[in-house]
Amino acid sequence: MTKIGLLSDTHGYLDDAVFKHFKEVDEIWHAGDFGTIELADQLAAFKPLRGVYGNIDGADIRLQYPENLRFTCEKVDVWMTHIGGYPDKYSPAVKRTIYTKPPGLFISGHSHILKIMFDKKINCLHINPGAAGKQGWHRMQTLVRFCISEEKIHTLEVIELGKT
Repeated sequence: MTKIGLLSDTHGYLDDAVFKHFKEVDEIWHAGDFGTIELADQLAAFKPLRGVYGNIDGADIRLQYPENLRFTCEKVDVWMTHIGGYPDKYSPAVKRTIYTKPPGLFISGHSHILKIMFDKKINCLHINPGAAGKQGWHRMQTLVRFCISEEKIHTLEVIELGKT
């Protein structure tokens, strides 16, 4: 079993509560818009970090983190990208591939909208963890925590850090 802490859109702000809520996770996944390389380094020093760059991230982050990250975690095919859309409204950059070679778990950020939904057409769980930072139009900072065991994604929790 792998315990995951998922966040996105920190925009250079990392709430201290992230470390409390992610204390028991095995890995942290960041779905883009870190904001600063120092923030990424702080997360990576705390727990193993997987991440993708977002549209606001500079060259330093883009050199270290890819635009798309596709990997396997506990037999689940995971695809993480910052601008990915969601079921029935996938972004043009991912649309063709997601329908021809769908992952089991699709993670995106960018919208600042917490959204967890299952795409029955391609048998894929979509997670957008919302925004953990304070910059943007969202009203609540959010994180997502979940587990992957074998081929199952379970024990999914939404964590509200507070109002922006």
